[in-house]
Amino acid sequence: MKHYPAGDSHRFLDSAMVSRHTKRRRRRFRLTAALLCVLLCVGAGVAGIHFYVGRAEGDRVLTPEQASALRDVDCILVLGSPVGSGGAIPPLLENRLRVGAALYNAQVAPVLLLSGDDGKDRSNETAAMRQYAVDAGVPSQDVYVDRAGYSTYESIYRAKQVFGARRVLIVTQGFHLPRALYIAQRLGLESWGTPSDLQDYGNASYLALREYAARCKDFVLCIFKAAPADTGERYSFLENTGDDTLPAESRA
Repeated sequence: MKHYPAGDSHRFLDSAMVSRHTKRRRRRFRLTAALLCVLLCVGAGVAGIHFYVGRAEGDRVLTPEQASALRDVDCILVLGSPVGSGGAIPPLLENRLRVGAALYNAQVAPVLLLSGDDGKDRSNETAAMRQYAVDAGVPSQDVYVDRAGYSTYESIYRAKQVFGARRVLIVTQGFHLPRALYIAQRLGLESWGTPSDLQDYGNASYLALREYAARCKDFVLCIFKAAPADTGERYSFLENTGDDTLPAESRA
């Protein structure tokens, strides 16, 4: 067996330990660099989708005055938002309904389609929306509700596939409108939008962050044109009128 002087053996052990530490640091550096690259790629992809969807159909955003010049619009689609206890309508949703009712009263379209989430864990969103529209002067027979509009994508998908709409005017806030118009265009609807920004809602950062994620989700759904889980019975308000002809899902 070969023997090393005591000083040489210590130097050899120190060198080996330094070498192992160096290798570990290099591995950590490579893993960190790889993770940062992945995060940067994902971030760039998300930002690209957000920008792309946000700029879609910009020329289709109309003021109420411009919308009044449209012809042969099948319906005014008012997108829902959660209501408070007892059906209390928050300002964000109230402004959508106010603009939708005003557009109806300006004879932009013959009917209002109110789409919202009436799931078992939610208040009766569409009933509150319908009552508001009727109180705003829209005849009850011209107010249709979609109780399975659980999301923007599902609301627009069902407007075409369940209610038979082909040309729609969508009413929602300006931050939300580009995504709604993008979905409508991808699903084959001729669509326009009128923003309902009648006031400042005070939670712009939350709404912007939520919209960031929602644009990515709906971008993917639009690629596959995924059908909602709840497609329901087909019913066209282009062929039927009157509350008593409505299927259960369309009657508030």
